[in-house]
Amino acid sequence: MDDTSPNTPASGAPAPRPADTAGPDGWHPRTTLIHAGTRRSGFEETSEALFMTSGYVYGSAEAAEHAFANDGSRFVYSRFRNPTVAMFEDRLAAYEGYGRCFATASGMAAVFAAVMALVGAGGRIVASRALFGSCLYIVKDLAPRYGITTELVDATDRAGWERALARPADLVFLETPSNPCLEVVDLAHVTALAHAAGAKVIVDNVFATPVLQKPRAFGVDVVVYSATKHIDGQGRCLGGAILCDGEVAATLAVFLRHTGPAMSPFNAWVLLKGLETLELRVRAQCEGALAVARFLEGHPAVARVAYPGLPSHPQHDLAARQMAGGGPLVAFDLRGDGEETKARAFRTMNALGLILISNNLGDAKSLITHPATTTHQRLSAEEKAELGISPGTLRLSVGLEDPADLIADLRRALDAAH
Repeated sequence: MDDTSPNTPASGAPAPRPADTAGPDGWHPRTTLIHAGTRRSGFEETSEALFMTSGYVYGSAEAAEHAFANDGSRFVYSRFRNPTVAMFEDRLAAYEGYGRCFATASGMAAVFAAVMALVGAGGRIVASRALFGSCLYIVKDLAPRYGITTELVDATDRAGWERALARPADLVFLETPSNPCLEVVDLAHVTALAHAAGAKVIVDNVFATPVLQKPRAFGVDVVVYSATKHIDGQGRCLGGAILCDGEVAATLAVFLRHTGPAMSPFNAWVLLKGLETLELRVRAQCEGALAVARFLEGHPAVARVAYPGLPSHPQHDLAARQMAGGGPLVAFDLRGDGEETKARAFRTMNALGLILISNNLGDAKSLITHPATTTHQRLSAEEKAELGISPGTLRLSVGLEDPADLIADLRRALDAAH
């Protein structure tokens, strides 16, 4: 469908024009993040226009009939398409290299829609065990209610993926790096296995961000994002995105049109502003994260640091081939055992003065959380252990502060707590 055609105005108000920058061939990525998909109204505004409207008017009953008979010829209802939301979708699609982007109200709306649109009763999902808690709920608890079977695989177990995909499947779902312990999945290997088994592949690319990892280059069919995270980058609003091509896009378009997890035009406008600085922010955060990870690795209170940019990471070489940087997140385990380690982790967090305690991530401000009691609280002790989440595990989302200040804050907190 092509919704870039202008609406016929019902009065003298200027109508939104087709995308001014529909052909970004030859642009560098940073330029694409600023200009791709822009639609200017007749007022010729510099900043993207915010179209806060649910519906659209027609000059005649015949025009309305034509619009519905020729789906996609113009905007008809903002649950389907909206000019501001379409700018966000087109810009992110151009940056990622996929043919379509569908914006959703949140990251979890994107995950749910992508999974449930592509598999039905009697279907089979193969998923990484290392998933965000809500994603794990969808594939492990919710999908079976609809007659879908799910098999979980250890994220880094190549042989496990081979066994699970030695028989037919409909869908493979994974995240890489994983939340919270930053395991890295070999996308080329798993995607090849999945396609041989007849499965589509969905990758949650949130931790890598669109800047550092391009799943499409490895044959991945669908990429999902919580745009709430690094795409917004300042903790202002919720949003999600699904990127795909061809037949998958056609299937998702119908599913989303009739189920309605639409993104607000205002949130789309905020996220457009986030895209403009995405590369600059993520690269600066990666520099800070590497400096922080190196510091933590040398601190006596820290037992283990998980950061793909460190040579000590078990999949460091794979991450170097697959990603353009180590990422903006660091996970680390404090020394100790049992409940005392949890108490030590809490003391460390409470002693921080600059780094904020929050279960969110991707903000310009550095944020820290204790996964065992927040994001993955509902998992059993055995499930947490399988994912490498201990009472002493902390996840740090590195922001845009000077790395020296973050290191000083961590040093004070670790020294005070230990």
